[in-house]
Amino acid sequence: MHLTSSPVDWYAARAGGVVAYVLLSAVVSLGLGLAGKKRMQRWPRFALEDVHRFGGLLVGTFVVLHVATIAIDSWLPFSPLALVVPLVSRYRPIWTGLGIVAAELLLALAVTNHYRHRRLSYEFWRKAHYLNFAVWGAATLHGLGSGTDRSASWFLALEAAAVASVAALAARRFLRTPQTVLLTSGAAVVCVLALALGPLRFHPKPWNATSFHDTLTGQVLRQNGVTTGIVSMAGNGRGSQPVLVRADLLIGQQRLASTEFQMEYLPSGLLCRGSVTHVQGFGFDATCRTPGGARRFVHAVWQPSNGPDLQGGVLDVHA
Repeated sequence: MHLTSSPVDWYAARAGGVVAYVLLSAVVSLGLGLAGKKRMQRWPRFALEDVHRFGGLLVGTFVVLHVATIAIDSWLPFSPLALVVPLVSRYRPIWTGLGIVAAELLLALAVTNHYRHRRLSYEFWRKAHYLNFAVWGAATLHGLGSGTDRSASWFLALEAAAVASVAALAARRFLRTPQTVLLTSGAAVVCVLALALGPLRFHPKPWNATSFHDTLTGQVLRQNGVTTGIVSMAGNGRGSQPVLVRADLLIGQQRLASTEFQMEYLPSGLLCRGSVTHVQGFGFDATCRTPGGARRFVHAVWQPSNGPDLQGGVLDVHA
């Protein structure tokens, strides 16, 4: 259950993913530059291999940062299962699944690199190393299909530069004709831009809606004291306007001593604070105001259940 969101988490998740992709593209490009007959003659091979190896470690570090910050961010909460199993996530499952596949293949390659000189033959390691192209390709599609910044000009420039570099070096490595190198690089860039500006173009939803009707999921917790008790409801509203809601009730003897209500709009983090105005067996009404003075009326109701989880919840908000 995610109760709060932080812009820092969301920016860190996005930055971690972008940096990991840039580093991955650089590592793949360096690997292609080291392969074949035309190698980088100005630098010692052992130095380039060390840079290549260190770059791979940096890629893994930023992938971990990307996944960890997504796990704790509340804009699009992911379950632990959705973070490791492709196609389980409800958010753009195919494109998110490609990112998971890329991360897991990268982990598998790290294991083969670790045992390269111990238990694995060079021939097996060399063939397994070609999976780097699958990792890079899946990561490219993941960024184009699921990234929030996928239609931003700066992100498209990064993707185009990365795709052009890897495609040109791959054509140089396997096809070895200057004309083919230019054609392959140009065609790859055209494909990326066509996808990003066409079927995969990012269309943001209207955030901070004044009125909406969402499905409510969450929990209700109760703590009873000698003279007073606390009842807290915390949950997520999922629909046209994602929100986090929390209502806290301080119950005295046969009356409500005080109440507090908070609703946070996602992904902006706009807070609407107020109080609970009416309580019923399985629901409540509340009012709140945003920092700009806009007032919201909230009605939440759910079905009874045997445990603390909300069943069949509905969240209705209007101005």
